[in-house]
Amino acid sequence: MKLNNKRIKSEEGLKKAILEEKKRGVPDIEIGKKFGVPYKYIEKVITQQTGINISNLNKNKKIKYLSPPNFKLEETSVWSFKQRGDWATHSGEYRGNYSPYIPRNIILRYSKPGDLVLDMFCGAGTTAIEAKLLGRRCIASDINEKAIELARNNLDFQINRLVFPDDSVQEYYEPELYVHDARDLSWLKDDSIDLICTHPPYANIIQYTNNKAADLSFLDIEEFIEEMKKVAAECFRVLRPGKQLALLIGDTRRKKHVIPLGFMLINVFLDAGFNLRELVIKRQHNCKTTGFWYEKSIKNNFLLLAHEYLPIFDKPTSLKRQRRVSEEDTAFVSTTVPLLIKKPLSSLETTTVWIYPDGQRDNYLAHNLIQRYARDGKYLKIEIRPRIEDYETKELVSQRDRYKFIWIDTSKAEGNIRVDPEVYLGLVKELADKALNLLEGGGFIAIGAKDMRFDGKLIAFAKLTVDELKNDKIWLKEIIVVSEESDKKLIEERIYANKEKQQELQISHSYILVYEKKS
Repeated sequence: MKLNNKRIKSEEGLKKAILEEKKRGVPDIEIGKKFGVPYKYIEKVITQQTGINISNLNKNKKIKYLSPPNFKLEETSVWSFKQRGDWATHSGEYRGNYSPYIPRNIILRYSKPGDLVLDMFCGAGTTAIEAKLLGRRCIASDINEKAIELARNNLDFQINRLVFPDDSVQEYYEPELYVHDARDLSWLKDDSIDLICTHPPYANIIQYTNNKAADLSFLDIEEFIEEMKKVAAECFRVLRPGKQLALLIGDTRRKKHVIPLGFMLINVFLDAGFNLRELVIKRQHNCKTTGFWYEKSIKNNFLLLAHEYLPIFDKPTSLKRQRRVSEEDTAFVSTTVPLLIKKPLSSLETTTVWIYPDGQRDNYLAHNLIQRYARDGKYLKIEIRPRIEDYETKELVSQRDRYKFIWIDTSKAEGNIRVDPEVYLGLVKELADKALNLLEGGGFIAIGAKDMRFDGKLIAFAKLTVDELKNDKIWLKEIIVVSEESDKKLIEERIYANKEKQQELQISHSYILVYEKKS
């Protein structure tokens, strides 16, 4: 590595200088500029020195309060925390840890005081801290003994008493911390855990230790998924029937195309025997959307990843036979319709989360999709609608036509779907194949999708569509999450007016899956 500072004669000297800057509290971006090193290099130096990937070497934190002010339980499928949360000993010093609002919501919704909570990717102890604050017993483990040391330090605070919203006083429990591999929970009994709430590492994105042999964060995607199968099997074994597992996971990119790591990991846990209960979208608020990043997003035609997935699974109490759906319930038609923009917008979306004003979804979607994917070419919209006897269907366009962008819109059918997933996915695949034949090389297909509830289960149609559309002619470009500003607010106002915790989250988002045709 070429050193930019004349006073630093060696790489060891560089590392020492970086650590000195970190101890002074200098931000990484300033350290990078000063010494001419990338962000990843700074992470590596800190991890080598401390044994953990942390952003702040000054560990002392004064506790101001033990619970978040004005907290309300999340009731919809889109969770957005502009402030990550700093009550108790929570902080963002451990890179990649999740907001404490996530385990707080999961623990309150899916467990009761005294229940046993497991986190087998403990990290700095976010879940364990919340379990202690909420009167739950907790077992937390991590492969990294230095992470467990940090978690133990973060759990070193006193609680006088726990007073819950119903004015009841609950006992609190000190979490048990262990150094263990998440792939081997043999030290736990079968059916012994009431709730699993965890945040596994993402495949080869942030490294948490120097131990490549045991640390899953060093693995690339295929090997990571294979090893997570062992984790899922162990989770299924130790969780009590009828209880829940929640984990946070995000996507990644390769060659400017999204890799659906979140959907891939959901499949791992479904294959292990779990049922999908909820699929929450967790918004990220640290994505830059102006200036340099805006221009780069437009020029290189990619969106900044601004969401993660929080799937919540049930361990079934028994094997239920899923009811089949009649052909009348799954009858749909497709038709080509004009794709119009009512009012041009001054700018384009640059992240993967598109939140629109009430009633403006269609216009904002049309503008962003056309301007980003068909700025200089022809475009076509195909709608999927429920079959209505007096609705006149139209043929797809002439096979001689070629388009830069084709949008397969499912929004007209969403409110009427009582559907066998195989039937509906068959129609989507058939339309995607037809659209592919009408598409120019390098053109794009966008497919709408929305998660639905059917027969007591959540049907993740976006994930199922991604699973279905795999061939050598197209590759997944983007997974976009779409919602309206009023959706969440109106739903929560209605729910809190009833003053009862809902058993199911209200689905307040949909997806646009963008595929690119290979040239």
